[in-house]
Amino acid sequence: MDQRVATDQGITDREIQVGAQRLIHGDCLDVLPTLAAGSVDVVVTSPPYNLGIAYRRYEDSRAEQDYLDWLLRVAGEVRRVMRPEASFFLNISGSSKAPWLPFELIVRLRALFVLQNHITWIKSIAIGPNSVGHYKPVGGKRFLHHNHEHIFHLTLTGSVPLDRLAIGVPFKDKSNIARRGHARDLRCRGNTWHIPYDTVQSKAEKFHHPSTFPLALPRWCIRLHGVRHPVVLDPFMGTGTTLLAAALEGGQGIGIELDPSYLAVARQRLAAMQGELIPGAPP
Repeated sequence: MDQRVATDQGITDREIQVGAQRLIHGDCLDVLPTLAAGSVDVVVTSPPYNLGIAYRRYEDSRAEQDYLDWLLRVAGEVRRVMRPEASFFLNISGSSKAPWLPFELIVRLRALFVLQNHITWIKSIAIGPNSVGHYKPVGGKRFLHHNHEHIFHLTLTGSVPLDRLAIGVPFKDKSNIARRGHARDLRCRGNTWHIPYDTVQSKAEKFHHPSTFPLALPRWCIRLHGVRHPVVLDPFMGTGTTLLAAALEGGQGIGIELDPSYLAVARQRLAAMQGELIPGAPP
């Protein structure tokens, strides 16, 4: 096992290793202190949003102050395990009825991190008469469809170099390539990412998890950070999407999950893709 991801106690019976990916069953506040300080290159995670989502093992309806205090403790442990030039991509969202929560959280995290980039994950969008992505039904007449979430890119210094062209897009005006001295037909994608969900017909196709994100999202985060063979951490692993992304990008993942049923799904998903990995291949 790579010493960069070793704990002080070593492998325990609550851990599962699938290839280079390490799955740990437990509460992240219990597990994170066992990880070596300064050992992680990239953190990509989506904690519970405190919006009353029906998880199996976690109560998603805390008092707001309690919820923010809890996430601040988690963030403190995440900071400890990050390398000096690591990136922490935190995916979180409010709701139409509770819009302030992500901003309350990010202001608190200012004591621990620098907000280097604020990325808007666009899940569905209308451009002219056309729409792309899933529009979740909205009851009543007060609110518009909630079509985006936040990805806060947090670092320790605010000056972490990124490989922006790793998720770049071609120029529309090809004359810009030579005229502005670009080495290739790619420009920065910017801080609005349109990543729609895959269409599903049942909860089983989402692994019976109420709040997954698309595989492309953690892949883009890992690729943007730009470190080869990174150590990638997800303290709220769920069904393992971040670890799948780590595997596809040639990294070593550490996933922590409270619910053993979700951890079992993550293990199955990772096992199913062994032998089919093409590191660095586009999503």
